[in-house]
Amino acid sequence: MDSQHFFIILTDDSANTDIIMGEIITTGNKGKTIRSDCFITLELKAGGGHEILLESKVEVMFGNANRKLAGEVLNFFGIKHASLKIEDSGALPLVLAARIEAAIKKLVPSDKEYLLDLIPENQYVTAKDRNRFSRLYLPGNTPSLMINAGIHRPDGIILDLEDAVAPDKKDEARYLVRNSLRGIDFYGAERMVRINQGERGLDDLDWIIPHNVNLILLPKCENADQVIAVNKKIEVIRKKTKQKNPVWIMPIIESALGVINAFTIASSAENVVSIAIGLEDYTADLGTQRTKEGKESFFARSMMVNAARAAGIQPIDSVFSDVGDMEGLKQNVLMSKAMGFDGMGCIHPRQIQLIHENFAPSAGEIEKAKKIVAAYHKATEQGLGVVSLGTKMIDPPVVKRALNTINLAVKMGILTENWRENYEQV
Repeated sequence: MDSQHFFIILTDDSANTDIIMGEIITTGNKGKTIRSDCFITLELKAGGGHEILLESKVEVMFGNANRKLAGEVLNFFGIKHASLKIEDSGALPLVLAARIEAAIKKLVPSDKEYLLDLIPENQYVTAKDRNRFSRLYLPGNTPSLMINAGIHRPDGIILDLEDAVAPDKKDEARYLVRNSLRGIDFYGAERMVRINQGERGLDDLDWIIPHNVNLILLPKCENADQVIAVNKKIEVIRKKTKQKNPVWIMPIIESALGVINAFTIASSAENVVSIAIGLEDYTADLGTQRTKEGKESFFARSMMVNAARAAGIQPIDSVFSDVGDMEGLKQNVLMSKAMGFDGMGCIHPRQIQLIHENFAPSAGEIEKAKKIVAAYHKATEQGLGVVSLGTKMIDPPVVKRALNTINLAVKMGILTENWRENYEQV
């Protein structure tokens, strides 16, 4: 339970405000399996100053620093008298500060925010058309999974405030996600946050837009109005906080209605860069079971690809939920690529490399693209209006697709920029 209710209301004469005394508030996580987190127990007092009790396995190295930080957070919010117990499992300062702030605000509502510095490594923006082969989902209330996620090199890291967070933990997860956006090095991965549905999701934006998030995932999206509402709130926050960096949107289609409205959603705003499909909720909406073969979702996935291509954005496939079946994942990726998707979600770091390898152009695709591009350049140099390869005529869309394959191979380091200099057409 978050609290035990046996409180009375007293008056703090020094502050001349009513403060709740005797209510014990807890935030965070504890237990034998918990890492990089802490469990906070806070009780406001009528006097006695700060009593900070710390239980930590890293007491010798970080005990004094953690006590100092705890005192600074209490003082920042004007807490003069309190009993604060910290059960530390190796929490970083950004986690400790988030947990204490969340506990304080359960007792003392405040618009103030205790913000640690935004690290230089996280001050990058991302391009609308960047590669989004992989996006790694991480629960927004589990710091141990966030801290080193970037070293696995996913294209995007999703800090999830929706399904991966228990209902009674959603409020405190906001503090942790906010601090993570500011203080965790994601090694160039696109910083994504999946917000909640409806009004709670709009409120989530207050916690992430000012802190250099790159992309917002909009769950259970069924119409363009949801995208428009999110964009309106984003603009209000951007003007208020003077944010200039772009914030992209990836609506997630998870229902039959969303599938039918896919193109309207995909083309609803300039900052919509992709649409994704969530097959677990979609198949539940259909009243059927999701299978590895995917026959039950073929129509929906095809709709995603066509809607995205018609709108000029990226189609992104669903996650593959069996983290132990790597061969099944490979086949799923190849099918996804064949259908026209540009990427998919993943729920475990071990899936990332395989997803990248199989969404990347194959050796055969690259060789064919080389021949087409070489033939195109030769025809252009000779002033020919027709491009041919052997006995086959090559249409402009074929050349464009080959150029896309070449550019992607160069971008991924499979080919060098000067590949044509040493290439001999067969």
